[in-house]
Amino acid sequence: MGQITLSKVAKRFGDAEVIPPLDLIIDDGEFVVFVGPSGCGKSTLLRLIAGLEDTSDGRILIDGKDATALGPAQRGLAMVFQSYALYPHMSVRSNIAFPLKMAGLDKAEQDRRVEGAAKVLNLTNYLDRRPGQLSGGQRQRVAIGRAIVREPAAFLFDEPLSNLDAALRVGMRLEISELHERLKTTMIYVTHDQVEAMTMADKIVVLNAGRIEQVGSPLELYRTPRNLFVAGFIGSPKMSFITGAEAQKAGGATVGVRPEHLRVSPSEGPWRGTVGVSEHLGSDTFFHVHDTGLAPVITVRADGEVALSHGDTVHLTPQADKIHRFDQNGLRI
Repeated sequence: MGQITLSKVAKRFGDAEVIPPLDLIIDDGEFVVFVGPSGCGKSTLLRLIAGLEDTSDGRILIDGKDATALGPAQRGLAMVFQSYALYPHMSVRSNIAFPLKMAGLDKAEQDRRVEGAAKVLNLTNYLDRRPGQLSGGQRQRVAIGRAIVREPAAFLFDEPLSNLDAALRVGMRLEISELHERLKTTMIYVTHDQVEAMTMADKIVVLNAGRIEQVGSPLELYRTPRNLFVAGFIGSPKMSFITGAEAQKAGGATVGVRPEHLRVSPSEGPWRGTVGVSEHLGSDTFFHVHDTGLAPVITVRADGEVALSHGDTVHLTPQADKIHRFDQNGLRI
């Protein structure tokens, strides 16, 4: 079991309220991602759940039991940090077994759990090596293995991939997702990278200045963002926003359209502009269009074979059923 309930949880540092009172239910077995810009409170919220920070108000329930006053060791949770936090003088085996040794488990049980975690994480052949002999991705797997052997109610990941290069990030992203499928254990994952959030989560919690802006599945947030903040944060490249007469004509104070929902043509379309920077990615090309009179830049996602150059005049056509409309308060219409 690993249901976690936050009831009116708040956090203050002196007079500064970094997390106003919020409510959130994380169901048993869910993969939940906290996402938002730097300083939005996502890591602080994770540390409150872990017991590494004290709550200023509210209650934290783990499997229905009040854990608000419990220390980290009593909560039955396991945290994986960005920095790996491995002991360089110990072998991989000893690093993974360390929390079990501290808990007083007998050697046979330690070995059973370490071997099981190593098999799941493809670390069996590395158990006698030291962390310095491993790649960054392998060291991160060791850190995850140390969490697995504790058999926690939930795993808490605090930006675990931010120290890895791009290729390793993609690989580890898949490995953590596959691990969740195998273990079926609750996972809470903090990241500022909305691509990680979209590709890994069952449920995304979008945070802004300590407040929850929206909670939902990746597709829910992509298709029906609740407000301008979520609309601008979820999706890559970002949604373009249009205000003024054109937006009013479309039915909102602000209109948003995603790059993939715009058609680009050299001669046909209601919005006219000039091609600026082009980003060629093989199968796709992103054109950043200027001088439309609608927004500083409108980004278009086109087929990689589309041949346009800097300075070309183009026309854009939005898909009518994919336009997002927002009122004067930035809320979805």
